[in-house]
Amino acid sequence: NREGDLLFSVTKDKVSDNLHHKRLGTYNGLTCGCVDVDCILSKRSNVLTGSADNSCRLWDCETGKQLALLKTNSAVRMCGFDSSGNIIMFSTDKQMGYQCFLNYFDLRDPQQIEDNQPYLSVPCNESKITSAVWGPLGEFVIAGHENGEMNQYCAKSGEILKTTKEHTKQINDIQTSVDLTMLISASKDCTAKVCVESPVCLTSQTSNTSKPSRQSAAISPIMDHVVMGGGQEVMEVTTTSTRIGKFEARFFHAAFEEEFGRVKGHFGTHKLSCICFLITYSSGGEDGYVRIHYFDPQYFDFELEV
Repeated sequence: NREGDLLFSVTKDKVSDNLHHKRLGTYNGLTCGCVDVDCILSKRSNVLTGSADNSCRLWDCETGKQLALLKTNSAVRMCGFDSSGNIIMFSTDKQMGYQCFLNYFDLRDPQQIEDNQPYLSVPCNESKITSAVWGPLGEFVIAGHENGEMNQYCAKSGEILKTTKEHTKQINDIQTSVDLTMLISASKDCTAKVCVESPVCLTSQTSNTSKPSRQSAAISPIMDHVVMGGGQEVMEVTTTSTRIGKFEARFFHAAFEEEFGRVKGHFGTHKLSCICFLITYSSGGEDGYVRIHYFDPQYFDFELEV
């Protein structure tokens, strides 16, 4: 979560285990693998999940009670709360003849939930959404697409405020900095790019390139660092060396683009987060494990020599 004291994980199966950290509970009711999760604990202690069972569900964080069920025609790809916790957005996948849509619901209007009718539904005809995050003040959503484009969608009208194409292939992940002034995108084109975020512009500041593809990337909340994770496609791992797979998290300086550290351990990396407690980062991988890595004391004293 945004406060850093809770860690939520989603999986394609229904098995949940924990060896070293206390598992507080699970959210039961999904009939197929969960794809994305978001949590807000400021005004509403709610959890939002998007799933491949063609549903987006709202849960009570503490009790695990399902508060709302929003059915869709295809799998839910991304979901999230705005900064107030009153508006939710989620995108659906382009599959089974159905188009990709970016849907907005206002939780303050029970009729929208009851009728399963969003106050705004934006079709994405050219390229489906593969990742999305809210911008500052809940004014717009920044979405990454399968063709490498990033678009800003107005949360009131659905109008595209800005379009930029910083990548040549699918954008796998987009994450914002804590103060929402920057974002980082990870792509199948083997790059992760840091962009300045504003209501009217998306300006690329720096990019870091390394093969194979980047599955996820995150911006440190306390240091001028970014961490990237990824690896080759699962179908290729049996034909190449594990060293070629590059299944590790890589640390770069955000301004100078210099790599200064690597952490191994995962078989493929699906998601990275640097929020937890500010002294750790978490990662989830293809091997079915969620790992919490604690930084060494030397990390906080490290200064890159230019």
